[in-house]
Amino acid sequence: MRFAIGDTDFLLDGEPHRVLSGAIHYFRVHPDLWADRIHKARLMGLNTVETYVAWNAHEATPGTFDFTGGLDLGRFLDLVAAEGMHAIVRPGPYICAEWTNGGLPYWLFTDGTVGIRRDEPQFLAAVSRYLDALAPILVPRQIDAGGPIVLVQVENEYGAYGSDPVYLTKLEAMHRSIGLTVPFTSVDQPMGTMLEDGSLPSLHKTGSFGSRSAARLERLRQAQPTGPLMCSEFWDGWFDSWGEHHHTTSASDSAADLDVLLAAGGSVNVYMFHGGTNFGFTNGANDKGVYRPIATSYDYDAPLDEAGRPTAKFHAFRDVIARYAPVPELPAWMEPGASDMSGTSGGSGTSGTSGGSGLEAPVAPATDLAVRLDRSTPLRALLPQLTSWTTHDTVPTFDQLGAASGFVLYRTEVDLPTGGVLTVGTEVRDRVVVSVDGRPVGVLEREHHDRAIALPPVTGTLELLVEDQGRVDYGTRIGEPKGLIGGVAVDGVPLERWSASPLALDPIAPVALAALREAPVSEGDELAGPVVAIGSFDLSDVADRFLALDGFRKGVAWVNGFCLGRFWSRGPQHTLAVPGPVLHQGENEVVVFELHASASRTVSLRVTPDLGHTES
Repeated sequence: MRFAIGDTDFLLDGEPHRVLSGAIHYFRVHPDLWADRIHKARLMGLNTVETYVAWNAHEATPGTFDFTGGLDLGRFLDLVAAEGMHAIVRPGPYICAEWTNGGLPYWLFTDGTVGIRRDEPQFLAAVSRYLDALAPILVPRQIDAGGPIVLVQVENEYGAYGSDPVYLTKLEAMHRSIGLTVPFTSVDQPMGTMLEDGSLPSLHKTGSFGSRSAARLERLRQAQPTGPLMCSEFWDGWFDSWGEHHHTTSASDSAADLDVLLAAGGSVNVYMFHGGTNFGFTNGANDKGVYRPIATSYDYDAPLDEAGRPTAKFHAFRDVIARYAPVPELPAWMEPGASDMSGTSGGSGTSGTSGGSGLEAPVAPATDLAVRLDRSTPLRALLPQLTSWTTHDTVPTFDQLGAASGFVLYRTEVDLPTGGVLTVGTEVRDRVVVSVDGRPVGVLEREHHDRAIALPPVTGTLELLVEDQGRVDYGTRIGEPKGLIGGVAVDGVPLERWSASPLALDPIAPVALAALREAPVSEGDELAGPVVAIGSFDLSDVADRFLALDGFRKGVAWVNGFCLGRFWSRGPQHTLAVPGPVLHQGENEVVVFELHASASRTVSLRVTPDLGHTES
């Protein structure tokens, strides 16, 4: 088959074809649930699935690529093809996506000489290596080779960042040189000169917007007089940041804008069809004067929610699509009125582990389950199992230690008989728990622009537990180093002779889990942090659940060794998604790392999520 760009339409084997696509990021969904989410996209009436490719997830260290398990892009695309759908692939190299560092590997920036997103030899050489690694996955899966890929996007919203046609020309040529033959696209907001600045005549321009469809399409047509109109990011919701409300949008308003878009003959990619979750330490952040880390949930108020359940938006969009294209018949349990699956256990097939065909009704409603974390160990006691210390004259950054994300612990010996004021030279990135001889003193937060804290009298060990809360994914602060920038001093005197170690938390070190299991059973209810606690629970079914940590303040949680991500009492979200495939019939294990304190040792496995308050 052939896919091409005509004067007015996309052409599939020479016939006009409308792209009806929805975004599913494979790296935000457990791989055993990919088939289910893809199938539900087709049930909404879509014929295409779009995904970014997260470069930094695949090449965590230079020259070593991982395309296995949850990063098996080839398998994801094969599942799209097996559903009879097409695929749009957006390899970047920059993707934004509210993903840490916008998808760019942190190691690009360690020596400060690489010029990102521009015509700079070191950057382009790294991109070339990345595209070479993608070639065996993407090239044989193009539509003209019998695969699902019909479009590939070059760069991402580049017009909002810069205007470098030489860079874009070289980047386009690099994509072609690996054997990609399908049409190439660009995407930008139809505002100002972004469409022109972010594209080339050889790239088919598409728009990104979520409202005022008629005006946006008119601006797109001005920038590109011929060819099919396409909104390749139709924003149907929004992401959440810690400390803000849970973002939602009107299903009827979004559907009305989608109707205008399709009535004009446009093609669409719904962003997101299914958002998923920022598992582990993968969330990004924004900094436009105030640093704002993005939450663990990436539900996005999408047609398919974080647990894969159809929402009111699913049905509203499906009704609109049905006016312009045939839509499959829905199974009875997905019909309007039956789609509010609160009280069910996920809607991901009869077991919740394989993804199912999407045609079976969900498993019978389950009940919430309380889990007592009956064993706990102070973080300090687990450090031999979690650390690998190195020594330094000055405080190293995360990047210098080879730590892409998570936590780094810094130690030095001090003699402060009358105390003093600890200061960080330039900026805290992003949050520091300050302790002396194992006793917490206070916290420094980037969001508050904190740089100083009073220390009590101490002759002993000063410890700084630094958390990267998410690398900035958009704007000029992409690629900045993490840690204590500008050095650390007390009363103006620089502190020297540091020991430093990243904490082995994602995945959590098995030896640490073994030590934790051997801890004595605790009788009390409270937890004093930094502390790691563990508990077990039994399940008869293994569909999706949601971990609630009422009474806990801030930290990280795992179920059966799988890192669910960060929790924070400031919200908006109050539960963490637990994919059904992570769970086992019979005994399961939950681990919680609490940075501060908890009034309770009991967490709960819930049937429904709580993503927090909305603006209304």
